[in-house]
Amino acid sequence: MEQKPLAKQTHEDVVSNPKTDELAQNREDGYGQFLTTNQGLRVNDDQNSLKDGDRGPTLLEDFLLREKITHFDHERIPERVIHARGVGAHGYFEAYGNATDLTRAAFLQPGAVTPIFARFSTVAGSRGSSDMARDVRGFAVKFYTEEGIYDFVGNDIPVFFIQDAIKFPDLIHAVKPEPHNEIPQAASAHDTFYDFISITPESMHMLLWVMSDRGLPRSLRMMEGFGVHTYRLINAEGKSRFVKFHWKPKQGVHSVAWEEAQQISGNDPDFHRRDLWSCIESGAYPEWELGVQVIEEEDEMKFGFDILDATKLIPEELVPVQMLGKMVLNRNVDNYFAETEQVAFCLSHVVPGINFSNDPLLQGRLFSYLDTQLKRLGGPNFHEIPINRSLAPIHNGQRDGHMRQTINKGNVAYGPNLLNDNFPKQAKQSEGGFVSNHTRVDAAKIRRRSKSFIDFYSQAKLFWNSQTEIEKLHIVKALRFELGHVQTLDVRMRTVLQLAQVDHDLAHRVAEGLGMSIPAVNGTQLNLNVPADANPADYQSGPAKPTVENSAALSISADSPANADKKDIKTRQIAILATDGADVAAISELMKTLMEAGAQTAIVATHLGTIKGKDGQEIMANWTFQSTSSVLFDAVYVAGGVHSVQMLVQDTDAVRFVQDAFKHCKPIAASAEGADLLKAATHPSATDIVGAEGVVVDTGNMVNKLAPQFIQAIAHHRFWGRELKAAQKMEAILAEAVN
Repeated sequence: MEQKPLAKQTHEDVVSNPKTDELAQNREDGYGQFLTTNQGLRVNDDQNSLKDGDRGPTLLEDFLLREKITHFDHERIPERVIHARGVGAHGYFEAYGNATDLTRAAFLQPGAVTPIFARFSTVAGSRGSSDMARDVRGFAVKFYTEEGIYDFVGNDIPVFFIQDAIKFPDLIHAVKPEPHNEIPQAASAHDTFYDFISITPESMHMLLWVMSDRGLPRSLRMMEGFGVHTYRLINAEGKSRFVKFHWKPKQGVHSVAWEEAQQISGNDPDFHRRDLWSCIESGAYPEWELGVQVIEEEDEMKFGFDILDATKLIPEELVPVQMLGKMVLNRNVDNYFAETEQVAFCLSHVVPGINFSNDPLLQGRLFSYLDTQLKRLGGPNFHEIPINRSLAPIHNGQRDGHMRQTINKGNVAYGPNLLNDNFPKQAKQSEGGFVSNHTRVDAAKIRRRSKSFIDFYSQAKLFWNSQTEIEKLHIVKALRFELGHVQTLDVRMRTVLQLAQVDHDLAHRVAEGLGMSIPAVNGTQLNLNVPADANPADYQSGPAKPTVENSAALSISADSPANADKKDIKTRQIAILATDGADVAAISELMKTLMEAGAQTAIVATHLGTIKGKDGQEIMANWTFQSTSSVLFDAVYVAGGVHSVQMLVQDTDAVRFVQDAFKHCKPIAASAEGADLLKAATHPSATDIVGAEGVVVDTGNMVNKLAPQFIQAIAHHRFWGRELKAAQKMEAILAEAVN
């Protein structure tokens, strides 16, 4: 058939024309083609949102940003695109009453107690994935204040992978299971994620956080929360200050080992949600303090980095955290779907006294969260779902819409009006009305990144410098694991090259485990996040020179500020290994002492039912070695009793229980003959368990002597020095073999 002139063809003709098909789509994956919008418009800059000045607010007219994020927000239904795996609980927030000079927000004023709902989540995995994936954790709190809903939306890590919201869909597409085979689930250890990371140098700071022990929290109750972005607090006089939000857990910040996390996923993939539920049910209510770092407006540019850059944090040595109140979670949900699944958090839900900065990641997310809820919860009336309802009365002209439940009366649904005396009327600031912060912006409309954002490595180096040796070892092991699952050699090499920009020793240790050397740098850095017509040199970061060399708050070692004053053992799970013939009297005495200190105990035996003690006393077993694992406990005690210990020594599962607890650096105690099980669990080539750091043994079976030492060891949480010692021993053996 004769080809029609293109100008006279219909839409259907063009769609079905094989020649135009060939021109428009040489390859289905777009290789060799220009980047376009969904309407075919070629895109010049897909990495920076349109702003009023390079540090100004993001503009609503940015149709590229809106198309990209809108499509991303609506990709999945009904499950959340991200943060799908979550758990929630009710509680309250109590203000300390010291924030009056900082903000007019009513829930932070003296005497204010506000009901809240908190939701914690992983990011990358689906609803059915494991709690224990190496991942960022979402940390969101809904405040039901007298002035309306305030949603705190944050993470357990204070920085983010990217600087501009327009790149958010790319980040999530990269970390999600690869689209051609939907593998791997809830994991970043694959080619597409590290392909993105290796050419996005701004991601290096957060990458180290996720690869650190922070990526594997022991409990949701034992992790920090951060607002990530820079916000504003505004007081009654209208004075504005920049702030960074922090949640500090009362129980300290603790983690698990990577191998342990993998085993927990097999034994109990609901480990975190079960832990939170159980503690609340038992009355051991989790608590956090809310704090802020305050930056006066005149100090906005005094740091060696830009406070509007979400890939940066403000070291606490430069700006201390001021505590403003505490949150207590004291009630579990009644219905998971109705509450935890249907709760809708939106960054745009603020109250008078809290406002936004021009952070370009925050500006885009303000649009994204609301847009996502409109899609996920069926329309604009998601605020009428019980878990989302404001305690403050609602009066406006918004009517109808999908699933509308409120029956509004009267014929006036607009303003201004005189038929209803202009009610509901606008509220003056003195009447509690929300007033946006007045900020002068006098700049060219531009799609460009501020030069103050072009610093990709200094804070990654700060984080690395601030870790203890064992924490550094864990980061190295994590990166070796992750990159060991990357199949494309070039992606591995590019990632190691980026690590070399942060710290040469870090890159060398990772490369060594991958059987490769650090690629030649040649004075350049790989960064493809550059506009098509820009000068790449304008997007090249300088040397990694942190503002401060070390920040103690970035470590979660036992002696770090996060844990230095938290030496109790409340809610710690203690496994007591015993079977028939055990010293039941000693077990009962120790259990009583531990529980009085706030710990929870469980007896693990060779069988369920009653354990018959050596003196005729009896006690009930809670678990068997086949139905539980040491990874589900924080510490292990081996009871005395000749017959009991003889049976445990012959039980390979009991021996492995102790071996795993020791390998994962947990506190271990044994009374009398119980020390024989520790000896049986010692591997011939390993350090003896008896006498090792964090191991308490009392051969005299004096529980009153052993208990205080054991409690002190449990409060220490982990004795990571065991792992470090083993690693150093292995390095020495390898070095000797090479020589």
